[in-house]
Amino acid sequence: MRPTPHKAIVTSALAVAAVVAALLPGTTATAAEPTACAPAQLIGNGGFENGTSPWTQSSTGVITSRSGQSAHGGSGFAWLDGTGTTHTDTLSQSVTVPAGCAATLTFWLHVDTAETTSSTAYDKLTAKIGGTTLASYSNLDKNTGYVKKSFDVSAFAGQTVTVAFTGTEDSSLQTSFVLDDVALDTSAATTPGDTTRTPAAPTYTVSLTSNSTGTGWTGHESVTFTNASSTALSEIYLRLWDNYHGTCSAPPITVSNLTGGTVGALSVACTALEVALPTPLAQGQSTTIGFDLGITVPSGADRFGYDGAFSMIGNALPVLAIRDGSGWHLDPYTNNGESFYSLAADFKVTLDHPSSLLVPATGTSVDTPGTSGRTVTTATAAKVRDFAWAAGPFSKISGTSPGGVPINIYSVSGISSSSAQSMLSTAKSAVDAHAGRFGAYPYGELDAVIDNNFWFGGMEYPGFVLDLVSTTALTHEIGHQWWYGIVGDDEYNSPWLDEAFTDYATDLAQGLTGTNCWNNVSWASSAEKITNSMAYWDAHSSRYSTVVYGYGKCALHDLRRLIGDTAMTNLLKSYASSHWYGVSTTAEFKAAAQAATSTDLTSFWTTHRIDG
Repeated sequence: MRPTPHKAIVTSALAVAAVVAALLPGTTATAAEPTACAPAQLIGNGGFENGTSPWTQSSTGVITSRSGQSAHGGSGFAWLDGTGTTHTDTLSQSVTVPAGCAATLTFWLHVDTAETTSSTAYDKLTAKIGGTTLASYSNLDKNTGYVKKSFDVSAFAGQTVTVAFTGTEDSSLQTSFVLDDVALDTSAATTPGDTTRTPAAPTYTVSLTSNSTGTGWTGHESVTFTNASSTALSEIYLRLWDNYHGTCSAPPITVSNLTGGTVGALSVACTALEVALPTPLAQGQSTTIGFDLGITVPSGADRFGYDGAFSMIGNALPVLAIRDGSGWHLDPYTNNGESFYSLAADFKVTLDHPSSLLVPATGTSVDTPGTSGRTVTTATAAKVRDFAWAAGPFSKISGTSPGGVPINIYSVSGISSSSAQSMLSTAKSAVDAHAGRFGAYPYGELDAVIDNNFWFGGMEYPGFVLDLVSTTALTHEIGHQWWYGIVGDDEYNSPWLDEAFTDYATDLAQGLTGTNCWNNVSWASSAEKITNSMAYWDAHSSRYSTVVYGYGKCALHDLRRLIGDTAMTNLLKSYASSHWYGVSTTAEFKAAAQAATSTDLTSFWTTHRIDG
């Protein structure tokens, strides 16, 4: 998405020494044996039973046993906020995580609030380690008891860092954030399977029928998936992303009559639905859940919304959340960018709608006559991370790129035929330019819906994009077919991996080389980094586009100038190939870049504030 105005293997020292020894006769590789990690619990007084030490609290009474709240275990707990006035409480402790250890931070959290809203986060709690925000909670996460939170913090091994909690409360209606049993456990480096992304190989089958305007859809969805991890799956989570656009009391996305599991609680402002499986799913086992689905499209020219007679229906199908070494990824929805993190999946979606409506969609579509003036559009898509569609009396023109990609342009009322033709020409050029650099476009056809009322500029989905009449914006959104669509990433925690790479690809497609653009970089603070997460950018939204898009693409231009055009071209093409339909991380890209050059890139990453 473009905000307004435009929207590996890490080589160890021992491995390097071994390579040098192999290449240079007479050289002997030596390296210190890694020190075994001794399992330990590093947080002192995590149950708050022994006074306040070694915690630092913002005011006397944060650590307490007073009446009004209760402990998860024992009698002591930490009570942040709960005053009903403008207030901030902090709680922190410094810890040293031994090198060579895997580390997990856990705590139990109870949120008690007098707020009655189901959509607005008035009071917030932030959990951090070092300079990294692990999670944010609010009055919307209220619960009747404690909930255990868990985070993989192995990245901080070998560092002394501060574990910190900050609670902020607005001017009225109390929210209490109650913490207990905080622990930071270390263990020997990762157990095989712990970091595996699962559930894997999802297959979604969906059948929906629309109302007369395309603003309401009802039907059924099922998903079959496999547990790829050596750790059994006892539950899964469905992301109901578009519930952000409504309230918990009147959600736009409803799930009912679920089979294959037991419906649990809605969380994360009703955008995450837990489903308990009947029996734990062992590694390699597959299962299917099914449910009835209702979709109500709200008013608004948005990626999920209707603009006059035209409905845009992005992120409406519930999709599986991912569990990896960090646990379940249940990040909040962000309207500033994207929160989405999904594994490549197969979709078969049947959409029954009035014949007066055209329905462009992800994948390859086939229309067949329905009953009583209706049409059934069946869309199939392989290895895509999401599915989106639109419905309305669009004007449609079609063509094929010189490279053979079928392209359809769907325009809302008010888009001139010359503008539509211009966008068709842009799409033909862009899809071939990106394919030439990063690998052949795999999705059969490409649909672009053009509406100049989009406040966000443009939005990408596999094989389907929303956009203004803009050559640059459309070239960018089509670039996302590779950077996020094909080469996936965790868009909430690493937004630069798709946005900076796509803006860099857009520059190349338009013949721009970013000459001297890094000379215009001016950081707003020491905390500002290209690799910051959306948790940071949502708190610094005015800087998101400048840093992630602008500084991000300039850093990639600088990398190209440093390692050479040929090396950079080969790097990105081989990197896309090795992560085709997979997931990219910053660490993997940095390792691949280092492997592409004899120049030590350590200072480059530091100068350009690319961490990870």
